[in-house]
Amino acid sequence: MAPDQSRAKKAPRSWDALTPSLAQWILDYLSSMGFEQPTPVQKSCLEIFRGNKDVVVEAVTGSGKTLAFLIPVVERILRGDEPSKRHHVQGIIISPTRELATQIYNVLLSLIKFHAPSSEILSFAKADEKRPETAHPVVVPQLLVGGTTKAAEDLSTFLRLSPNLLIATPGRLAELLSSPYVKAPASSFEVLVMDEADRLLDLGFSQELTRILGYLPKQRRTGLFSASLSEAVEKLILVGMLYPHKITVRVRSLKDGGIIQERKTPMSLQMSYIVAPASKKLPALCQLLEKLEPRPARSIIFFSTCYAVKYFTRVLQAVLPPGFSIASLHGKLEPQVREKNFERFVNATTPTILLTTDIAARGLDIPQVDLVVQHDPPTDTKVFIHRCGRAGRAGRRGLAVVMLQEGREEEYVQLLEVRMTPIAPLDKPLIDVSDEEADQVSAKLRAQARADRELFQLAQRAFVSWTRSYLEHQASSIFRITDLDWRDLAKGWGLLELPKMPELRSLDVDRSLGLGIEIEAVAFRDKVREKKRQEELVEWKVTKAKRLADPGAAAAAAEKVQKRKSNDAWSAKHDQEDVKVARREKKRRKREAERFSQMTDKEKEEQKKLDALIGEVRKQTKAKEAAAKKEEEEFEGFGE
Repeated sequence: MAPDQSRAKKAPRSWDALTPSLAQWILDYLSSMGFEQPTPVQKSCLEIFRGNKDVVVEAVTGSGKTLAFLIPVVERILRGDEPSKRHHVQGIIISPTRELATQIYNVLLSLIKFHAPSSEILSFAKADEKRPETAHPVVVPQLLVGGTTKAAEDLSTFLRLSPNLLIATPGRLAELLSSPYVKAPASSFEVLVMDEADRLLDLGFSQELTRILGYLPKQRRTGLFSASLSEAVEKLILVGMLYPHKITVRVRSLKDGGIIQERKTPMSLQMSYIVAPASKKLPALCQLLEKLEPRPARSIIFFSTCYAVKYFTRVLQAVLPPGFSIASLHGKLEPQVREKNFERFVNATTPTILLTTDIAARGLDIPQVDLVVQHDPPTDTKVFIHRCGRAGRAGRRGLAVVMLQEGREEEYVQLLEVRMTPIAPLDKPLIDVSDEEADQVSAKLRAQARADRELFQLAQRAFVSWTRSYLEHQASSIFRITDLDWRDLAKGWGLLELPKMPELRSLDVDRSLGLGIEIEAVAFRDKVREKKRQEELVEWKVTKAKRLADPGAAAAAAEKVQKRKSNDAWSAKHDQEDVKVARREKKRRKREAERFSQMTDKEKEEQKKLDALIGEVRKQTKAKEAAAKKEEEEFEGFGE
């Protein structure tokens, strides 16, 4: 049969039906991965982004966005007649987190292994050798993420390998591009991709993005990819892209009555909710894990704060059904520990639960996640679909459940429906938690806190951080601090007492919870720490007794405390640091002024728009920092 006739009989939605056709080695890769045909976002993006056009892609989570930009990027680098010059970058892919950047890098490696010349070059990277010159274009990638390597090591690797495609987080990328050895001239630079673009801005990377864009030529192809596009991203599009094509891929489903409804999540994902008081959330989770058939191989539980993850990682194992192990992932872990925990979860061969914050809500393609549970609804409603989207990826069936407290929180269901993210009550399996079950779970949590003061303190810290997060919820008319049942919350968290918090000062709440527990008697399991605490406790009691006996001593002690708070020596040192910071800022402004003076009128206008965007994001960042500082101050007196 003639080749043209054979091709004519190909399915219209198959990979080899794309125009222009994909290289045979790319088709071989897709076939080896079992990808029989492109997803809607891949088909739309490959047809446009492979040409000389910018794209803005908004697609449901789990729809295959990674390959939608990797294939065009690789093709652009390989389509030249000659290989790239040494130390000349041709493509950059920016990701908001280390985990997502590493995942993109690994997918890229698996792709270019099917391109023989590029695959041969990879062997030199593994052997820490300087790569040889090549006669034909190749793809040489480098991963740039903070925490795992130092900036100097990244530059050394760049000089040795001379990569032409960088996959990076913003901070480390900006550092590398500032080196005079790294070049991205208009004559060779091809394409910039920003994955999870709205998250890049939400995490406060706008300043780094400004620096990065300043190093890159205006004449380039740019792609923005995300499951949702915020107003800040729309502004970034205006200053960083040239007449982009917007690609939006959503799912449509039928509601009752035959009404067509748009969804932002795939049809393979079932999204449900459970309404239960705070004290029954953990028992409901245990029932769900036990009753769900088949038993979930990988589950993810989202909490609102890092301290909540730290606390429940320590205590949850005691109440879970047998056979489940726990891993944790949050922003306060060291990078090496984060990477180790993530790998352990991804490669687990037995049922495993990942406790995490929103750090794992975006972009990560974790295989075979059967269940996602949101113990706390996210403070930003846009994050809800990203959390749910960790399950039900690539057509695999998945279940996502959010836990809502009784009362006003149930209105969250209507809010999600307005945002085209409909959820329904969970009816299979049936979850019915009795008061006795809730009491048993709470008793197990409290027993662990009584056995180790470290857990008691961690529970206090986690609960305060959760309260702060609840206060910051964007849907403040639904999540109201005044509607909370503090006694029931304390029971659900296994608290021995409610912590001292401003939110409780105006309320008639018994902080001891009527448990009759002497908090002072709760000891550290670590004998060294407990011995030190007892010594400090004795010293404190003696000092307190002296103050009560001698009013003058009490006044002197108060004056000493006030003097320590003023901390004059620290203030003087801090003033000196402020002077240094001011000098550095003055030099930076001078450099920016020189660069601005060399711009064209159009470039100046674009810069002004970008500066306005940065100012807006910076305000949000300062507000978050102020909230975090306030939390730290609340805990100044909360020690061992």
